[in-house]
Amino acid sequence: MATKAEVIQKMIEPVIIALGLQLWGVEYLGQGRHTLLRVFIDKSGGVNVEDCAEASRQVSSVLDVEDPIKDEYTLEVSSPGMDRILFRPEQYKLYLNSKLKIRLSGNVGGRRNFTGVLQEVTGTDGDIEIIVNMGAEILKFPLHTIEKANLVIED
Repeated sequence: MATKAEVIQKMIEPVIIALGLQLWGVEYLGQGRHTLLRVFIDKSGGVNVEDCAEASRQVSSVLDVEDPIKDEYTLEVSSPGMDRILFRPEQYKLYLNSKLKIRLSGNVGGRRNFTGVLQEVTGTDGDIEIIVNMGAEILKFPLHTIEKANLVIED
């Protein structure tokens, strides 16, 4: 069963592509009357304020017609940023040997949060391997168990 974010992503992706942009990902944070929909867009050379404004107008129009969110919501359209969230296996593959901060949907060894260096992305659904504890341990997580994964930007 598709999540609300996945439904919305499929709905708005053609509009984003038609603008010459890439839909990096969608975050749907349903919190009662304070629902937040974040749409992350990207393009070669990065996005600017005009890209975000035009994408916001177009996405709003699609959502108004399709009405996938019944309650009030706030729409944010932005660049994924330097500490970008990773959504799909192909995005993880772009950042091999990069440091990630990962939050799992469930506990592993009593922990949900891990930080480590991405070593490998395998399988059709995507499993990732990260090195943690200063290289002392390799952990493997199926992508479907990852609630959120961000790049860690180091100075």
